[in-house]
Amino acid sequence: MHLRLVSGVVASILLSAGAPFVLGDGALRLWTEALLILTMAQMWNLLAGYAGLVSFGHQVFVAAGAYALFLAAEALNVSPYWVLPLAPLAAAFLAALVALPLFRLRDAYFSIGIWVFSEIVATLVTKSSLTGATAGLPLKTSSLMDLDWFEPTLFWIASVQALAATAGLLLLMRSEFGLGIMSVRDNDVAAMSVGVDVQRNRLIVFVISAAGCGAAGAVNFLSNLYLSPASAFDVSWVVNMMFIVVIGGIGTLEGPIIGTLLFFALREIVTGQLGLSGGWYLVALGSVAVGTMLWSPRGLWPALSARWGLRFMSVERKAPRLALQDKPNND
Repeated sequence: MHLRLVSGVVASILLSAGAPFVLGDGALRLWTEALLILTMAQMWNLLAGYAGLVSFGHQVFVAAGAYALFLAAEALNVSPYWVLPLAPLAAAFLAALVALPLFRLRDAYFSIGIWVFSEIVATLVTKSSLTGATAGLPLKTSSLMDLDWFEPTLFWIASVQALAATAGLLLLMRSEFGLGIMSVRDNDVAAMSVGVDVQRNRLIVFVISAAGCGAAGAVNFLSNLYLSPASAFDVSWVVNMMFIVVIGGIGTLEGPIIGTLLFFALREIVTGQLGLSGGWYLVALGSVAVGTMLWSPRGLWPALSARWGLRFMSVERKAPRLALQDKPNND
Protein backbone atom coordinates (compact mmCIF):
# COMPACT_ATOMS: atom_id res chain seq x y z
CA MET A 1 0.00 0.00 0.00
CA HIS A 2 2.78 2.44 0.91
CA LEU A 3 4.56 1.79 -2.41
CA ARG A 4 1.36 2.46 -4.36
CA LEU A 5 0.72 5.59 -2.31
CA VAL A 6 4.22 6.95 -2.87
CA SER A 7 4.02 6.13 -6.59
CA GLY A 8 0.65 7.85 -6.87
CA VAL A 9 1.88 10.93 -5.02
CA VAL A 10 5.00 11.21 -7.19
CA ALA A 11 2.98 10.81 -10.39
CA SER A 12 0.47 13.41 -9.23
CA ILE A 13 3.23 15.87 -8.38
CA LEU A 14 4.87 15.45 -11.78
CA LEU A 15 1.58 15.87 -13.65
CA SER A 16 0.61 18.91 -11.59
CA ALA A 17 4.02 20.54 -12.03
CA GLY A 18 3.88 20.27 -15.82
CA ALA A 19 0.17 20.91 -16.45
CA PRO A 20 0.34 24.76 -16.52
CA PHE A 21 2.89 24.60 -19.33
CA VAL A 22 0.58 22.43 -21.45
CA LEU A 23 -2.96 23.56 -20.64
CA GLY A 24 -4.50 26.82 -21.75
CA ASP A 25 -5.84 29.37 -19.28
CA GLY A 26 -9.43 28.13 -19.63
CA ALA A 27 -8.54 24.49 -19.02
CA LEU A 28 -6.26 25.48 -16.15
CA ARG A 29 -9.07 27.40 -14.44
CA LEU A 30 -11.42 24.46 -14.90
CA TRP A 31 -8.97 21.98 -13.38
CA THR A 32 -8.23 24.37 -10.52
CA GLU A 33 -11.94 24.55 -9.72
CA ALA A 34 -12.29 20.77 -9.99
CA LEU A 35 -9.37 20.15 -7.62
CA LEU A 36 -10.79 22.58 -5.06
CA ILE A 37 -14.22 20.93 -5.22
CA LEU A 38 -12.52 17.53 -4.86
CA THR A 39 -10.79 18.76 -1.71
CA MET A 40 -14.11 19.92 -0.25
CA ALA A 41 -15.80 16.65 -1.23
CA GLN A 42 -13.09 14.57 0.44
CA MET A 43 -13.47 16.65 3.60
CA TRP A 44 -17.26 16.22 3.59
CA ASN A 45 -16.72 12.52 2.92
CA LEU A 46 -14.41 12.32 5.94
CA LEU A 47 -17.16 13.69 8.15
CA ALA A 48 -20.19 11.93 6.69
CA GLY A 49 -18.72 8.79 5.17
CA TYR A 50 -16.23 7.85 7.87
CA ALA A 51 -17.50 9.61 11.02
CA GLY A 52 -21.22 9.33 10.28
CA LEU A 53 -21.96 13.06 10.72
CA VAL A 54 -23.95 14.43 7.78
CA SER A 55 -23.50 18.18 7.45
CA PHE A 56 -25.89 20.50 5.61
CA GLY A 57 -23.92 23.59 6.62
CA HIS A 58 -20.32 23.14 5.52
CA GLN A 59 -20.61 26.30 3.41
CA VAL A 60 -19.95 28.23 6.62
CA PHE A 61 -16.39 26.86 6.70
CA VAL A 62 -15.87 27.66 3.02
CA ALA A 63 -16.89 31.24 3.83
CA ALA A 64 -14.79 31.38 7.01
CA GLY A 65 -11.62 30.50 5.13
CA ALA A 66 -12.34 33.01 2.36
CA TYR A 67 -13.13 35.90 4.72
CA ALA A 68 -10.06 35.14 6.83
CA LEU A 69 -7.87 35.39 3.74
CA PHE A 70 -9.39 38.64 2.44
CA LEU A 71 -9.50 40.40 5.81
CA ALA A 72 -5.99 39.33 6.84
CA ALA A 73 -4.45 40.34 3.50
CA GLU A 74 -6.05 43.79 3.75
CA ALA A 75 -5.20 44.31 7.42
CA LEU A 76 -1.53 43.31 7.00
CA ASN A 77 -1.21 44.79 3.49
CA VAL A 78 0.58 41.72 2.18
CA SER A 79 0.17 39.37 -0.74
CA PRO A 80 -2.71 36.93 -0.14
CA TYR A 81 -0.32 34.02 -0.56
CA TRP A 82 1.39 34.92 2.74
CA VAL A 83 -1.82 34.74 4.77
CA LEU A 84 -3.31 31.71 3.01
CA PRO A 85 -2.44 29.42 6.01
CA LEU A 86 -4.81 31.51 8.13
CA ALA A 87 -7.80 30.26 6.12
CA PRO A 88 -7.84 26.67 7.41
CA LEU A 89 -6.97 27.91 10.90
CA ALA A 90 -9.99 30.24 10.94
CA ALA A 91 -12.33 27.51 9.72
CA ALA A 92 -10.90 25.04 12.23
CA PHE A 93 -11.33 27.52 15.08
CA LEU A 94 -14.95 28.14 14.10
CA ALA A 95 -15.59 24.39 13.98
CA ALA A 96 -14.03 23.82 17.40
CA LEU A 97 -16.09 26.70 18.79
CA VAL A 98 -19.43 25.26 17.69
CA ALA A 99 -18.63 21.54 17.91
CA LEU A 100 -19.67 20.79 21.47
CA PRO A 101 -23.22 22.22 21.25
CA LEU A 102 -23.69 20.62 17.83
CA PHE A 103 -22.53 17.21 19.07
CA ARG A 104 -25.41 17.19 21.53
CA LEU A 105 -27.63 16.79 18.47
CA ARG A 106 -27.95 13.48 16.64
CA ASP A 107 -28.48 12.53 13.00
CA ALA A 108 -31.07 14.79 11.34
CA TYR A 109 -30.89 17.25 14.22
CA PHE A 110 -27.13 17.63 13.78
CA SER A 111 -27.55 18.15 10.02
CA ILE A 112 -30.19 20.82 10.50
CA GLY A 113 -28.37 22.37 13.45
CA ILE A 114 -25.20 23.07 11.47
CA TRP A 115 -27.27 24.45 8.58
CA VAL A 116 -29.01 26.84 11.00
CA PHE A 117 -25.62 27.85 12.41
CA SER A 118 -24.41 28.60 8.89
CA GLU A 119 -27.43 30.80 8.23
CA ILE A 120 -26.88 32.69 11.49
CA VAL A 121 -23.24 33.39 10.60
CA ALA A 122 -24.26 34.46 7.08
CA THR A 123 -26.80 36.92 8.50
CA LEU A 124 -24.19 38.42 10.84
CA VAL A 125 -21.70 38.79 7.99
CA THR A 126 -24.23 40.55 5.75
CA LYS A 127 -24.89 43.10 8.51
CA SER A 128 -21.26 43.81 9.37
CA SER A 129 -19.37 46.72 7.80
CA LEU A 130 -16.08 44.95 8.58
CA THR A 131 -16.93 42.19 6.09
CA GLY A 132 -18.37 44.54 3.50
CA ALA A 133 -21.99 43.71 4.39
CA THR A 134 -24.03 42.63 1.36
CA ALA A 135 -21.66 44.36 -1.06
CA GLY A 136 -18.79 42.03 -0.19
CA LEU A 137 -15.04 42.60 -0.32
CA PRO A 138 -12.63 43.16 -3.20
CA LEU A 139 -9.11 41.78 -2.81
CA LYS A 140 -7.33 45.09 -2.33
CA THR A 141 -3.84 43.59 -2.21
CA SER A 142 -4.16 41.77 -5.53
CA SER A 143 -1.60 44.21 -6.99
CA LEU A 144 1.04 42.58 -4.77
CA MET A 145 0.73 39.32 -6.69
CA ASP A 146 2.49 38.40 -9.93
CA LEU A 147 -0.51 38.19 -12.25
CA ASP A 148 1.57 36.55 -14.99
CA TRP A 149 1.85 33.47 -12.77
CA PHE A 150 -1.55 33.86 -11.13
CA GLU A 151 -3.38 30.96 -12.81
CA PRO A 152 -0.46 28.47 -12.59
CA THR A 153 0.09 29.33 -8.92
CA LEU A 154 -3.55 28.78 -8.04
CA PHE A 155 -3.51 25.48 -9.93
CA TRP A 156 -0.44 24.29 -8.01
CA ILE A 157 -1.98 25.30 -4.68
CA ALA A 158 -5.23 23.52 -5.57
CA SER A 159 -3.27 20.43 -6.62
CA VAL A 160 -1.43 20.35 -3.29
CA GLN A 161 -4.70 20.67 -1.40
CA ALA A 162 -6.44 17.89 -3.34
CA LEU A 163 -3.44 15.59 -3.04
CA ALA A 164 -3.07 16.29 0.68
CA ALA A 165 -6.79 15.71 1.26
CA THR A 166 -6.84 12.37 -0.57
CA ALA A 167 -3.50 10.95 0.57
CA GLY A 168 -3.98 12.28 4.10
CA LEU A 169 -7.42 10.72 4.31
CA LEU A 170 -6.02 7.37 3.18
CA LEU A 171 -3.29 7.42 5.84
CA LEU A 172 -5.72 8.63 8.49
CA MET A 173 -8.29 5.91 7.82
CA ARG A 174 -5.63 3.18 7.85
CA SER A 175 -4.36 4.35 11.22
CA GLU A 176 -5.60 3.27 14.64
CA PHE A 177 -7.42 6.59 14.95
CA GLY A 178 -9.19 5.99 11.63
CA LEU A 179 -10.36 2.57 12.68
CA GLY A 180 -11.69 4.14 15.87
CA ILE A 181 -13.59 6.75 13.84
CA MET A 182 -15.22 4.09 11.68
CA SER A 183 -16.13 2.06 14.75
CA VAL A 184 -17.88 5.15 16.14
CA ARG A 185 -19.75 5.52 12.85
CA ASP A 186 -20.86 1.88 12.87
CA ASN A 187 -21.81 1.65 16.55
CA ASP A 188 -20.83 4.37 18.99
CA VAL A 189 -21.94 2.39 22.04
CA ALA A 190 -19.75 -0.57 21.11
CA ALA A 191 -16.88 1.83 20.34
CA MET A 192 -17.14 3.39 23.80
CA SER A 193 -17.17 -0.07 25.40
CA VAL A 194 -13.71 -0.80 23.98
CA GLY A 195 -12.25 2.52 25.08
CA VAL A 196 -12.78 4.80 22.05
CA ASP A 197 -13.31 8.44 23.05
CA VAL A 198 -16.32 9.19 20.84
CA GLN A 199 -16.54 12.95 21.43
CA ARG A 200 -12.81 13.51 21.04
CA ASN A 201 -12.64 11.54 17.79
CA ARG A 202 -15.64 13.34 16.33
CA LEU A 203 -14.18 16.71 17.33
CA ILE A 204 -10.88 15.99 15.58
CA VAL A 205 -12.59 14.84 12.39
CA PHE A 206 -14.99 17.80 12.44
CA VAL A 207 -12.13 20.29 12.81
CA ILE A 208 -10.06 18.64 10.05
CA SER A 209 -13.06 18.61 7.70
CA ALA A 210 -13.75 22.30 8.37
CA ALA A 211 -10.09 23.27 7.90
CA GLY A 212 -9.90 21.54 4.51
CA CYS A 213 -13.05 23.28 3.27
CA GLY A 214 -11.77 26.61 4.57
CA ALA A 215 -8.48 26.25 2.72
CA ALA A 216 -10.20 25.30 -0.55
CA GLY A 217 -12.77 28.07 -0.18
CA ALA A 218 -10.04 30.68 0.31
CA VAL A 219 -8.26 29.66 -2.90
CA ASN A 220 -11.54 29.58 -4.82
CA PHE A 221 -12.39 33.18 -3.95
CA LEU A 222 -8.79 34.25 -4.33
CA SER A 223 -9.13 33.23 -7.97
CA ASN A 224 -12.11 35.62 -8.30
CA LEU A 225 -10.37 38.52 -6.50
CA TYR A 226 -13.77 39.28 -4.96
CA LEU A 227 -15.85 37.86 -2.14
CA SER A 228 -19.55 38.34 -1.37
CA PRO A 229 -21.71 36.70 1.32
CA ALA A 230 -24.21 35.48 -1.26
CA SER A 231 -21.56 33.38 -3.00
CA ALA A 232 -19.54 32.47 0.09
CA PHE A 233 -22.53 31.12 2.01
CA ASP A 234 -24.24 29.63 -1.05
CA VAL A 235 -25.88 26.31 -0.17
CA SER A 236 -24.66 25.03 -3.54
CA TRP A 237 -21.28 24.37 -1.92
CA VAL A 238 -22.62 21.64 0.33
CA VAL A 239 -25.06 20.39 -2.34
CA ASN A 240 -22.15 19.87 -4.73
CA MET A 241 -20.13 18.09 -2.04
CA MET A 242 -23.04 15.79 -1.26
CA PHE A 243 -23.75 15.01 -4.92
CA ILE A 244 -20.12 14.18 -5.65
CA VAL A 245 -19.66 11.97 -2.58
CA VAL A 246 -23.00 10.14 -2.70
CA ILE A 247 -22.86 9.49 -6.45
CA GLY A 248 -19.19 8.49 -6.43
CA GLY A 249 -19.41 6.37 -3.31
CA ILE A 250 -19.68 7.62 0.25
CA GLY A 251 -17.12 6.20 2.64
CA THR A 252 -14.59 5.51 -0.13
CA LEU A 253 -11.58 7.52 -1.26
CA GLU A 254 -12.07 6.83 -4.96
CA GLY A 255 -15.75 7.80 -4.88
CA PRO A 256 -15.25 11.59 -4.61
CA ILE A 257 -12.68 11.45 -7.43
CA ILE A 258 -15.16 9.71 -9.74
CA GLY A 259 -17.96 11.98 -8.55
CA THR A 260 -15.91 15.12 -9.26
CA LEU A 261 -15.04 13.98 -12.78
CA LEU A 262 -18.68 13.13 -13.48
CA PHE A 263 -19.90 16.41 -11.98
CA PHE A 264 -17.68 18.58 -14.17
CA ALA A 265 -18.13 16.41 -17.25
CA LEU A 266 -21.91 16.84 -17.01
CA ARG A 267 -21.59 20.57 -16.46
CA GLU A 268 -19.28 21.08 -19.42
CA ILE A 269 -21.32 18.86 -21.76
CA VAL A 270 -24.70 20.35 -20.89
CA THR A 271 -23.74 24.03 -20.60
CA GLY A 272 -20.75 24.04 -22.95
CA GLN A 273 -21.07 21.44 -25.70
CA LEU A 274 -24.88 21.41 -25.87
CA GLY A 275 -25.25 25.08 -25.01
CA LEU A 276 -28.23 24.51 -22.74
CA SER A 277 -29.19 26.73 -19.82
CA GLY A 278 -28.21 26.08 -16.22
CA GLY A 279 -31.64 24.61 -15.51
CA TRP A 280 -30.96 21.69 -17.83
CA TYR A 281 -27.64 21.14 -16.11
CA LEU A 282 -29.47 20.67 -12.81
CA VAL A 283 -31.91 18.30 -14.51
CA ALA A 284 -28.97 16.25 -15.77
CA LEU A 285 -27.42 16.10 -12.32
CA GLY A 286 -30.72 15.07 -10.77
CA SER A 287 -31.27 12.36 -13.37
CA VAL A 288 -27.81 10.93 -12.80
CA ALA A 289 -28.35 11.01 -9.05
CA VAL A 290 -31.67 9.18 -9.25
CA GLY A 291 -30.34 6.63 -11.73
CA THR A 292 -27.25 5.93 -9.63
CA MET A 293 -29.26 5.50 -6.44
CA LEU A 294 -31.60 3.05 -8.16
CA TRP A 295 -28.79 1.05 -9.77
CA SER A 296 -26.19 1.28 -6.97
CA PRO A 297 -27.35 2.90 -3.73
CA ARG A 298 -23.79 2.80 -2.36
CA GLY A 299 -22.46 4.85 -5.30
CA LEU A 300 -20.61 4.19 -8.54
CA TRP A 301 -17.22 3.16 -7.17
CA PRO A 302 -18.47 0.30 -4.93
CA ALA A 303 -20.45 -1.10 -7.86
CA LEU A 304 -17.54 -0.83 -10.28
CA SER A 305 -15.01 -2.24 -7.84
CA ALA A 306 -17.28 -5.18 -7.02
CA ARG A 307 -17.91 -5.91 -10.71
CA TRP A 308 -14.28 -5.77 -11.85
CA GLY A 309 -12.47 -6.44 -8.59
CA LEU A 310 -10.84 -3.02 -8.48
CA ARG A 311 -9.04 -2.14 -5.25
CA PHE A 312 -6.81 0.91 -5.20
CA MET A 313 -7.08 2.99 -2.05
CA SER A 314 -10.29 2.24 -0.18
CA VAL A 315 -10.27 1.05 3.38
CA GLU A 316 -12.19 -2.21 3.49
CA ARG A 317 -14.90 -1.71 6.05
CA LYS A 318 -18.64 -2.02 6.25
CA ALA A 319 -20.32 0.42 3.86
CA PRO A 320 -21.67 3.48 5.67
CA ARG A 321 -25.32 4.42 5.60
CA LEU A 322 -26.31 7.97 4.71
CA ALA A 323 -29.18 7.88 7.16
CA LEU A 324 -30.88 10.73 8.95
CA GLN A 325 -33.36 8.83 11.09
CA ASP A 326 -33.39 9.47 14.82
CA LYS A 327 -31.53 7.14 17.18
CA PRO A 328 -31.34 7.28 20.95
CA ASN A 329 -28.56 9.43 22.33
CA ASN A 330 -26.10 7.12 24.04
CA ASP A 331 -23.17 9.50 24.34
